[in-house]
Amino acid sequence: MNIKKYIFAGLLVWLPLAITLWVLSWLVGAMDGIFANVLNGISSVLPPAVSDPFQHLLQIRGLGVVLVFLVLITTGAFASNVAGRWLVTQWDKLFTHIPIVKSIYTSVKKVSDTLFSSNGNAFRKALLIQYPRQGAWTIAFQTGTPSGEVADHLGAGHISVYVPTTPNPTSGFFLVVPAADVIELNMSVDQALTYVISMGAVAPDDPAATSSPH
Repeated sequence: MNIKKYIFAGLLVWLPLAITLWVLSWLVGAMDGIFANVLNGISSVLPPAVSDPFQHLLQIRGLGVVLVFLVLITTGAFASNVAGRWLVTQWDKLFTHIPIVKSIYTSVKKVSDTLFSSNGNAFRKALLIQYPRQGAWTIAFQTGTPSGEVADHLGAGHISVYVPTTPNPTSGFFLVVPAADVIELNMSVDQALTYVISMGAVAPDDPAATSSPH
């Protein structure tokens, strides 16, 4: 009986599930913590007779996630009509006239508009580039094309890319590289991220191989 073999086989079964549950548990705890802080703030300014029901809500596990989900849906639906878009515009004008807050809010809004816009090109393509030196290749994601002073200095034919680190792709490096030196991959962004996170251990399927008849 190969005990070591069975242990590793068991790890392959349980490890992805354990990590998934840990991440979900952390997310629920974070949302509940935010929700608890909001409720505690509301309860502190209300009389005890009114604030007691709010304290009972704190005992419900996962309620913060549900409420955040409902708030996002409600806000999105409201912002999709004429009155909602007008109110969002006034909201933006208010925050863009507050010192210090203006620079942070404007920067974050530009990034979020670029990343989550259905018409944007950020993180829509997986690329293969040479980094950190010639002859060494890594996965990158196109985030756009240079503009402004950067484009004036570099000229045409360059693209902006994000090179994620592994196994944590939330940190990485921003590079501007010649488009001619980049290889565009057929794999999806999800497949490329899986490839990066697994440190190359989980290679995506070859589209040409999977689409060819047997």
